[in-house]
Amino acid sequence: MEWMTSLFPGVGTFFAVDGTVAAARIFLICFGFVLSYMGFQRKLEPLIMVPMGIGMICVNAGVLFLENGAVGTLILNPLVSGTDELMGILQINCLQPIYNFTFSNGLIACLVFMGIGARSEISFLLARPWTSITIALFAELGTFVTLAVGVVFFGLPAGEAAAIATIGGADGPMVLFSSLIMAPELFVPISIIAYLYLSLTYGGYPYLIRLLVPKKYRGIDVEIYPPEVPQKTKFVFCVAICLILCLLLPMAAPLIMSFFIGIAVKEAEIGPYQELLEETVTYLSTFFLGLTLGTLCEASTILNPIVIKILVLGILALTISGVGGLLGGWLFYLRDKGGFNPVIGISGVSCVPTTAKLAQHAAEEENPFAMILPLAMGANISGVITSAIAAGVFVTTISMIG
Repeated sequence: MEWMTSLFPGVGTFFAVDGTVAAARIFLICFGFVLSYMGFQRKLEPLIMVPMGIGMICVNAGVLFLENGAVGTLILNPLVSGTDELMGILQINCLQPIYNFTFSNGLIACLVFMGIGARSEISFLLARPWTSITIALFAELGTFVTLAVGVVFFGLPAGEAAAIATIGGADGPMVLFSSLIMAPELFVPISIIAYLYLSLTYGGYPYLIRLLVPKKYRGIDVEIYPPEVPQKTKFVFCVAICLILCLLLPMAAPLIMSFFIGIAVKEAEIGPYQELLEETVTYLSTFFLGLTLGTLCEASTILNPIVIKILVLGILALTISGVGGLLGGWLFYLRDKGGFNPVIGISGVSCVPTTAKLAQHAAEEENPFAMILPLAMGANISGVITSAIAAGVFVTTISMIG
């Protein structure tokens, strides 16, 4: 056994740790393979799941013996806090600089938001602004319900419950940013579970749509005439909204700034910046986001008892948000006397552009000529803004709630 431990330390460490930890490592290796393969098959979001799955495999397989008989990896250690120890480990672990310089300060979330902003078309929102915003507000229902459930029924501190509740907004960067501020000790499990669940919305929300919207209503076509808004007006609108939101919610200013700088670059038609944000920044930040989250999935993560609570509350938040969004869709169906497709409501959940595509796909299944994507994208973009507002309100008022 000693020769095996020396020759293959990755195998030897399975026998050097507690049996529960060893079993958790084996489970995570298998789970990482499943995630990466499902990403390959396009059943889950490949941009996140492929690097996350491979990172999960490597961090649990590539464990070796360190000094004083301890075990660890040469990939990442999120628990290092002392300045001297951190300076040393930054020169050893390959992803440590990425984690400390982009994750622990929320920069990675801001970079993703810049890319989202640069890809967002504000005209969709301006086509029916009150409809889009109202649907997005309905889709925040899961966030607020889960906050109450977490505090009242699960006995969580207000900060932890609020951080978990932001999963209901289905906005990964927002969850990451919020958990860093409100529950930094739970940042790792909340972020990992949030991104796993957000990938699962692609498979789960179609069933929710079929459950709450009967077949004959899903194919309703909606006539929409996007207003011809001058480029200057759209640019001034973006800057003005950014100013107002930062003024009212300074705690969320980094994400608000990131989202609207992306939109501003697009509307100002600054070609080099737009290409940089849409392509390089978006894909590079998404790649390292998925890879780093995967390498944070060590055995100790899933063995934390609070993970069960996060799993339950996370799925509750996303389910209620989806239901809330569809209820908003039904509200406008009734207001417009059948001239609105209630499926559009699911796009108020701000998983851009996944939920908008799901709404369009659900309509196309029943009516190949139905075109609801412009309205769905308007609600989707509004969802990003309302989720930022909700997170900002939580961060600002959490001490009052607690």
